Amino acid sequence: MTNPIARVNPWLIASLSRELTSTAPLGIVADKHRVVLFRDAAGNPAAIEDRCAHRNAPLSMGSVRNGMLACRYHGWTYRRDGTVASIPALCEQDGSHGEFSVRRFHAAERDGFIWIAPPESAAEDPPPGFPNFGADGWTSFVMKTKFDAPVDACLENFLDVPHATFLHRYWFRAPTARPVKATVRTLVDGAEAEYFEEPRERSLVWLLLAPQHGPMQHTDRFIAPRTSRVDYRFPNGLHYTITSSCTALSETETQVYTVITFRYGRIGPLVRLIFEPLARRIIRQDVEMLGVQYRNVLRFGGPKFASTRADLLGRHITAWRHAFERGVPPPAAGHQYDVELRL
Repeated sequence: MTNPIARVNPWLIASLSRELTSTAPLGIVADKHRVVLFRDAAGNPAAIEDRCAHRNAPLSMGSVRNGMLACRYHGWTYRRDGTVASIPALCEQDGSHGEFSVRRFHAAERDGFIWIAPPESAAEDPPPGFPNFGADGWTSFVMKTKFDAPVDACLENFLDVPHATFLHRYWFRAPTARPVKATVRTLVDGAEAEYFEEPRERSLVWLLLAPQHGPMQHTDRFIAPRTSRVDYRFPNGLHYTITSSCTALSETETQVYTVITFRYGRIGPLVRLIFEPLARRIIRQDVEMLGVQYRNVLRFGGPKFASTRADLLGRHITAWRHAFERGVPPPAAGHQYDVELRL
C-alpha cells in the first residue's frame, strides 16, 4: 500500500557542507537514523548506516581512502552504495564482496547543506533548498542551533506570533493590545497564517530594518513535515524570508538550520551587520525558553497543553506530523477561516 504521505518531500539536513571534508567521515544522528557521511572520489556526498557489517563498529571512526570509507577496526572498505569493496584480511581480493553491505541513504548537496533521505523513500525530487538563497539582489546568512526540545515544539515556536510580544519584548515585538486579523489556510503540504494590519512599533528589529510607515505583509507557513517559513514584505520591495529546517537528534533534541534571506538592495551586506546579531540574540531567547519549557513538561509527566484559537498553526503542525509518523492520510487541504488576535 502506498504511503499517503509519500508526496511530502523526504529530504532532511544532515550537516553543513563545510562540515564534511574529503578526508574524514562525519557521523550524525538524523530523525532516529545513525548515519555516516563521506565524500566519494568525485567529491559528492555519500551516506550509509554508521555500522560496519563485520562487527558493527562505528564507520564514523574510520577514514576515507580514494573516495571510499574504511572501518577502523578491521579495515573493511565501503563504496558509496554501502557495499563492501575490500576485506584486507582475505587473501583473495577480486572486489566481489556484494553479500556484505549496510543500508545506503540518498544524499545530495544544495545551498551549502548536505541533505539525506531514507533509503525507502523515492527521493525523486531534489532537496527543497531555501528560497532566494544566493539569488541576485538578496543577502543571506545561516544559523545552526541546537534546541533541547522536540521538533513539534520548535516548529510551533517559530510560527507563533503571540509569544514574541513577551519573550522578545522590545527586541522583535511589544504588546500593544491591538486587535489583529489573521487568516488560516490548510494546504496540500501543510498550513499557513496570514496577518493583516499588524503592529510593529516599539520593536528594535523593525525600527532598524523596516520602513516606519506603510503596510507590512506577513505570512507564516508550515511545510510538512519539518520546515517553517516566515515572510515579511513591504511596499518598497523590501522582503525578509526566514526558513528553518528541523532535524530530530532524539525525541527531545532538535538541530535547527535557519537561513535568513533578505532583499535590501546594495546595502544588504551592511544591513546584515545589524540583522545577524539581532537574529542570533532572539533565537537564543527561544533556545532558553524551549529548554526550560520542555524540562518542565517532563517534570509533570508529559504534555498537558491547553490550546485556543490564538494558537493558529499548532494543531495543524501536530496533525501533520502525527500523520507523517503513522503513515495515515494527512489533514485535508482547502479549508480557510479567520481569527482575531490581540497583540
